[in-house]
Amino acid sequence: MVKHFDEIYNQYFKDVYKYIFALSQSKETAEEITQETFFKALKGIDSFRGDCDLRVWLCQIAKHTYFRELKKDKHVAGELDLEQPDRTDTEADFIKKESALQIYQILHHMEEPYKEVFSVRTFGELPFKEIGQIFGKSEGWARVIYYRAKVKIQERLEEEQHE
Repeated sequence: MVKHFDEIYNQYFKDVYKYIFALSQSKETAEEITQETFFKALKGIDSFRGDCDLRVWLCQIAKHTYFRELKKDKHVAGELDLEQPDRTDTEADFIKKESALQIYQILHHMEEPYKEVFSVRTFGELPFKEIGQIFGKSEGWARVIYYRAKVKIQERLEEEQHE
């Protein structure tokens, strides 16, 4: 069983890590949650019924583990890495930081599944097919949700510019 689990770990580690990194925007958090996910999966592998893809099952464990940690810590788990070294134009740099911060704030208040789909697609760089699998939906569903999330963000940015 342990040898078989090593294969599962090697095959899915990167997917789970990218998924959690997309949610947390923190390498340290992604590493910790991914390790915890596989620890929990090893303990509970006998409860896996096989009615969904193994990647989906692992990502659900990861997601629940991540949100449990967020609740426990009662603060944001990831910090935005908005600094861009080697830039001399401070005004342009400031504008980029402000825009990125605005987008993160809009995303933070966005409802699910838009928030999560946009995050894993944009920050985790997961393909639509894998996003669909994570949610137990189709690739087309993931594309539509991502597009709608993007439109919502653009609309909110435009509203804030006019305020």
